[in-house]
Amino acid sequence: MAAAAAVAAGPVLWRRLLGLLPGRPGLAALLGRLSDRLGRNRDRRRRRSPWLLLAPVLSPAVPQVTSPPCCLCPEGVHRFQWIRNLVPEFGVCSSHVRVLSSPVEFFELMKGQIKVAKRRVVMASLYLGTGPLEQELVDCLESTLERSLQANFPSDLRVSILLDFTRGSRGRKNSRTMLLPLLRRFPEQVRVSLFHTPNLRGLLRLLIPERFNETIGLQHIKVYLFDNNVILSGANLSDSYFTNRQDRYVFLQDCPEVADFFTELVDAVGDVSLQLQGDDSVQVVEGMVHPYKGDRAAYCRAANKKVMDVINSARARQQVLHAQTFHGDSLLAQEDAAAAGDRRPAPDTWIYPLIQMKPFEIQIDEIVTETLLTEAERGAKVYLTTGYFNLTQAYMDLVLGTRAEYQILLASPEVNGFFGAKGVAGAIPAAYVHIERQFYGEVWTGLWGVSSPRCSRQDRGSSGQGLWLYLAGSALPCLTLIGSPNFGYRSVHRDLEAQIAIVTESRALQQQLHQEQEQLYLRSGVVSSATFEQPSRQVKLWVKMVTPQIKNFF
Repeated sequence: MAAAAAVAAGPVLWRRLLGLLPGRPGLAALLGRLSDRLGRNRDRRRRRSPWLLLAPVLSPAVPQVTSPPCCLCPEGVHRFQWIRNLVPEFGVCSSHVRVLSSPVEFFELMKGQIKVAKRRVVMASLYLGTGPLEQELVDCLESTLERSLQANFPSDLRVSILLDFTRGSRGRKNSRTMLLPLLRRFPEQVRVSLFHTPNLRGLLRLLIPERFNETIGLQHIKVYLFDNNVILSGANLSDSYFTNRQDRYVFLQDCPEVADFFTELVDAVGDVSLQLQGDDSVQVVEGMVHPYKGDRAAYCRAANKKVMDVINSARARQQVLHAQTFHGDSLLAQEDAAAAGDRRPAPDTWIYPLIQMKPFEIQIDEIVTETLLTEAERGAKVYLTTGYFNLTQAYMDLVLGTRAEYQILLASPEVNGFFGAKGVAGAIPAAYVHIERQFYGEVWTGLWGVSSPRCSRQDRGSSGQGLWLYLAGSALPCLTLIGSPNFGYRSVHRDLEAQIAIVTESRALQQQLHQEQEQLYLRSGVVSSATFEQPSRQVKLWVKMVTPQIKNFF
């Protein structure tokens, strides 16, 4: 009995230990391999142990804060401050955080922000579409760059765009061809980086056709940054995401430390990516290992160092800022400023960037997400939404073995990018339906604290992903996860992902997050056994047979 529980909880414990062993890479690698081996073994089991119900009780405790609570710091009061042991913590005023509600609002805000940008525009996405709305966005960039050249002083404006190589190169007209005019006209101000996964190489790269090669791994981060303003989202730069494809979006206004962090993160990934040239060729940054022609291990080590240097440097800066603000001599100066009415409001909201890049052995988002799912208390409510329902086995076990109450929102198969496609690709939405049906069966055959899943309606397809956590006895959420990860195998193991955890004590911001959650769920319908009898939910036998073998690729 104890052994069964230990097996269920083991991967969670080891993954947390990975984040606490920066100086012992050998031991961290050993624990990682053992964790992956256990995860694969559990994936092969067709039946779950009844001891899974004990997983939340027997799982290890939340990583403890290494320093004692500070009586002066407003940060000392919330229960999620253990996250700052892994990543930088940015304290902001809730009035600087705004939740957007529609694709149109997202699109108009981006255009408006580009038009007034003075110093930097940084955009990271899976791809840039090729329609008229995407061209309108490019035209905004061109106009802003043109104005910067007409100024009477040298322009500081820089535009950096990070996309995925395989997705951005698909077709004759693609993301690259959309951006080439900007690159040719403003070569000193525009940078276009195309990330190529190191796992697509050699014979595999030659044999896998276009579109299917995207299953091996992608750049999936969605960050849109304008001077000191940042939009975090799961939305791509594509017309459907500007019109009728509902996603999630949060706008962080005048948050320079957060903007600096994501600028440095995109620059770091850009440095290990291929650089688009004016003749549509690509080049490696000087001194960098080639992602698919060079040594894979050397490339991944270099990429790990680039990204972890950004995370660790920002974390160190924020710790120094925290000490100066609440513990140093500057505290007296702040008190004098407060007396004069010149002190900025104390933060009531905290931003934690969570990065997941398993190809580079960076698993911060996975560690934090598993810990949140493990520690969700009895009486708490967790609202989880994903555009592609394919939970990893570890997440599935934690959800099904929960003490909290779960509400899960899934996207309808009609909004899947492969819906209606010919051949094998057209079977991918059906594979998701098969996975959903299996999960639905487990919910109703077990004693799980999970409500029946909900599925988005077809009038406004939802591809949003994220999580809202309501503590026991609370009618409003105090924490949300928002960004690119969708809790699936690809997000955890194959792609580059980034999201933020927002922890807030502000009732006004909590109300915004609650309203966002309610609006998304109101546009959905409850899944029942009758749902899977609908024509669009019929799954062919061969799809059911191959899904277990291919589900780790989508």
